[in-house]
Amino acid sequence: MTITAPTVTTTDGVPSRRSTRAHSRAAGIFYLLTFASSIPALILLAPVLNDAAYVTGAGQDTRVLWGCLLDTVNALTAIASAVAVYSVVKRQNGGMALGFVTSRLVEGAVVMIGVVSLLAVVTMRQDYAGSGADPASLTVTANALVSVRDWTFLFGPGLMPVFNALLFGTLLYRSRLVPRLIPTIGLVGAPLLFAAFVANLFGIFDQVSTGSFFLTLPIAAWELSVGLWMTFKGFRPEAVAALEARDAA
Repeated sequence: MTITAPTVTTTDGVPSRRSTRAHSRAAGIFYLLTFASSIPALILLAPVLNDAAYVTGAGQDTRVLWGCLLDTVNALTAIASAVAVYSVVKRQNGGMALGFVTSRLVEGAVVMIGVVSLLAVVTMRQDYAGSGADPASLTVTANALVSVRDWTFLFGPGLMPVFNALLFGTLLYRSRLVPRLIPTIGLVGAPLLFAAFVANLFGIFDQVSTGSFFLTLPIAAWELSVGLWMTFKGFRPEAVAALEARDAA
């Protein structure tokens, strides 16, 4: 006769296996939403990012607003993905689990600074362009706000995933909650992404370039693969049982 573990939430706050599956599925979905919202957002934001005279022209405000909305989704789902798995991975290492949540929170906050900067450009175009305001001053101010967004794009999605991958990847690798190949991709991709960050910071090549693409590809593969695995497969039952045994010891 096989005895299965309880599938209800325990009274001491430790997630049951049923709730653990729900947490992994939620985290996977949030990871996929983060992944899926980032590229369309970049495309939609192209007019304000690439046109220095956007603030004094006809503008494509609706398109830009949709891009800002997708960036907001990106920021919120990034944070939610870490919160969803915290109660599970903290049983492997509480400090690293908290660090992972913190790194995702910082990433989301930095992204939102960029969103607000672009929304300010849209507001300037709608309220001041054509109203007699000095076009040169408007352009300088708008370009400064776009520059803020460019830097947040570098320090948010261009840097923080390094820490996300190192922390979450290590937790998953040690706990074996997913096949070790998946976190290995993230652990290999983290230093490559950091190299891309340094190259972008010092102007060796642009953040949107062939060099950046190849250096960031492993991190993208890591985020996609861990998102898909957590969504459709969930954490491995034997690994969850091992963490439960550690808690009970």
